[in-house]
Amino acid sequence: MGKKSKRNSGPRSGSDRAEKLARRAAERENAESAVNRPFAGIAAECDLVAMREFVPSATATLPLRDNARSITVATVLPGAVAALTRDVDGTPEGFVAVQVQAYSDDLGADLAGSIAWAQNAEPAESLSAANPGDDTPALADLIDPDAQLDITVHQSFNWWIPEGIEPAPEVAATVQHANETIMPSARVNADGVVAAWWVDAGEKAHIRWVRPEDEDQLMLALARVHATGDLHLGEGSRFAGSFRTQGLLVPVFDLDREKHPDEWAPGLVALAARLDEALAVDAPLTTAERRARDGLRGRQVTLIR
Repeated sequence: MGKKSKRNSGPRSGSDRAEKLARRAAERENAESAVNRPFAGIAAECDLVAMREFVPSATATLPLRDNARSITVATVLPGAVAALTRDVDGTPEGFVAVQVQAYSDDLGADLAGSIAWAQNAEPAESLSAANPGDDTPALADLIDPDAQLDITVHQSFNWWIPEGIEPAPEVAATVQHANETIMPSARVNADGVVAAWWVDAGEKAHIRWVRPEDEDQLMLALARVHATGDLHLGEGSRFAGSFRTQGLLVPVFDLDREKHPDEWAPGLVALAARLDEALAVDAPLTTAERRARDGLRGRQVTLIR
C-alpha cells in the first residue's frame, strides 16, 4: 500500500500556521458580529470614536440623566480598566474609559455597563471589564443623547493621580512611562465643526476629522471636492487619506507643524461648507469624480479592533 498523501490535509494541530489561521478566523468572526456604529444616536458619537481610537489623554464629564454621582469619561484609565471610583472630599466620583483592555462586540453597551457600575460602586473600587448583559441599560438611557461633550485635553497622564495624593513608586513609574509616549494633541475649535483632532506626530502634524455621515455618502462627497482640487485645509495642508472605524469615515490631513492647531479652524469651516454642498448633490459622479473616488479608496484603510 502506498504512503498516504499529506497534500491538502491542512495544517497540523498546534502548529504556528494553525494558530495563525485560528486567530484570523476569530478576528473575522469578531468583526462580523461587532456592532457597526456602537455610539449611533448619541450627539457626541464622533468625539467618543476619536477618544476610543486615537486621542491619547482626554476627559469629559458625562451629561447623565441621573446626576446623583459625577462620572467622567476618559480615553484610558490606569491598567486600561473599564471603570474606577474615587473619594473626592468625601464625595464618590466615577471614571469610565473607552480605551480598555477587555471589551465586547458592542462598545456602546460596554460604556453603558461601565457607567451603570460606576454609579453604584464604592470608592476605590475598579472594574476590569464591563461585561454588559441583557439587563444593561442602553447608553441613551444613561446619558443625554443630544448633548455634546465638554472635553478637556491633557498633555500628560498626571490626572491619573488624585490631587494631594503621594503615589506609590510603581504608580509614579507607570505614569512617567505613559507620559513619555504621549504625543501633543488638541481638539480644534472651529464654528460648527466637531471631532477635528490635531496631533503632532513628530515629523508631521495631522488633523483627523471624524465625520458623522454614512461612509459611502461621505466618500462620494470627498470625491466631488477632490476632483475640483479643493480637498484641503488651506496652505500648508495636504489630504493624506482616510480610515474607517466604528462605522464612520475619518479623513486625515498632513499639516505644517509650525502652525497652532486653531489656525486650521478657518480651513475646516471652509471645507465643511464644501462637503455640505457636495453631500447635497444626488447626480451620478462625473468621469473626473469617479477617478478621484477610486484614488481616495486606494488610500483608505480600516481599523480593526
